[in-house]
Amino acid sequence: MSKLPKFITKTLSVRLSLMIVFAIALLLSLSLGTMFYFSRQVLKQKTLENAAQTLEGTMQHIDNILLGVEQSAGNVYFELLPHLNQPELMYEYGRKLVESNPHIAGCAIAFEPDYYPDHQLFMAHVHRKGDSIVTNKDSLLLAEGSNDEHTYTNQVWFTEPMNTKHSYWTDPLKNDNESGGTKTAFCLPIFDMSRQCVGVLAVEVSVGLFSQIVLSSKPSENSYTIMLSRNGSFIVHPDKEKLFHHTIFTLKDLGIDNSVEMAANEMIAGKEGYQYFQTNGEGNYVFYKPFTRTLIPGRTQEATGWSVGIVYAEEDIFGDYNLLPYYVLAIAIIGLIVFFVLCRWITHRQLARLRILTSTAQQITEKLRSPNADIRLAALTDQNYLTAHHNDEIGQLKEHFQRMQQSLATNATQLEKLTSALQEHGNGLRKMYKQTQEADHMKTAFLHNMTNQMLAPADIILQSVKALSENHENITSEMANNEAKTIQKQSKALTELLNHLFDMAESDKGEYTDFTEGKEDDHAK
Repeated sequence: MSKLPKFITKTLSVRLSLMIVFAIALLLSLSLGTMFYFSRQVLKQKTLENAAQTLEGTMQHIDNILLGVEQSAGNVYFELLPHLNQPELMYEYGRKLVESNPHIAGCAIAFEPDYYPDHQLFMAHVHRKGDSIVTNKDSLLLAEGSNDEHTYTNQVWFTEPMNTKHSYWTDPLKNDNESGGTKTAFCLPIFDMSRQCVGVLAVEVSVGLFSQIVLSSKPSENSYTIMLSRNGSFIVHPDKEKLFHHTIFTLKDLGIDNSVEMAANEMIAGKEGYQYFQTNGEGNYVFYKPFTRTLIPGRTQEATGWSVGIVYAEEDIFGDYNLLPYYVLAIAIIGLIVFFVLCRWITHRQLARLRILTSTAQQITEKLRSPNADIRLAALTDQNYLTAHHNDEIGQLKEHFQRMQQSLATNATQLEKLTSALQEHGNGLRKMYKQTQEADHMKTAFLHNMTNQMLAPADIILQSVKALSENHENITSEMANNEAKTIQKQSKALTELLNHLFDMAESDKGEYTDFTEGKEDDHAK
């Protein structure tokens, strides 16, 4: 394993290929990352638009039913106002209202306590039972004088319109009478001739009808639609165990992610949007919007407070898309490997010319280190391959290398000639130096001999001059003449020796002059 870094360090083609692959991988990562990010956003936005369309269609379908129920209730409401003092007719109007609209599951016309002198409590309740319409007089809801929680005067469908004096759609309630089932009711306050609120007309609609509409809105395989009431209770949910047993807030106790509570608060607040959450370790998106009713002249505008949402499994939205990065990553890795091999082959082939130049340079270096260097032997090999791409950088480098080689060869030849001339001149200098040394020895011996020969005449002359100078008063003329002759004779001998010495010096000077001229000629050469 340790050989790999060394191989990469020493191999230029591998380093170049790795740098190119790294740059492409970086660019590819940035491009793919940006593409995946924006495509994911587009896919999420497309799902949001699809969910919005589905929710809008679902709400429109439900609202058409609610509008029909409201119109039917309004028509009967205005018919019964003139007959409020006739309680027995309330059952007939209730039956007429149920018969007028197949979506109406039941009708209750209830009045405030003691409104009728003969009845402490009075409520006319008519409901569907199979294919027939039944008048209910025995239910706890109709029990006169009952004070428990089932008494209609304690129930929200009656108390809310009585207090607010406005129409009201109730959250779904569990019905305990023989009609059974879960229902929601449209409640209209009943005003007498003095504009006093004296009762409530409640029209029941089965939540099962909403469930059929809502649950049929299934845009994808694992998606489902939910409907929430004002307090977060489920009006519609595919899991019937959650209906009236849980609110969306209690799901947190069942292991649902905290983000569900955030989405629930948004839905109850009447906002529109989406939220990511997890259930059982799986990701989901809920797209929600408030339930809005169509604005029609004469229609009451009280908000229901309901909210509709579509839950998408993340797998339904990004299923195939989540696998796409892995496919692209595998393709990118394989592509980069193939690209690296191809790049390595191309660069290795292109750098072959550099290896030839390197080999030639090494040959030249070895020749230069050799004592008998011959640069002309270090010729470039594979000339055809080197000149195949003479216009590129390597081809230009090869041309400059050849010129350098030729210059080295020329300089080497001149250096060889100069070296040969210097060697010859050095041999001459060594010969002349030897001759000079021999002449110097001869000269020394000659001077020594001449000096010895000059000592005797000089000594005789000195003795004669001393004799003359010391005895000039007592010396005779004959003796003086003899001494003078002796001085003359010895002086002549000494003069001859000096002349001979001068002749020898002149001869040596001429020879030195000739040697100097020969040396200057050699330098000139």
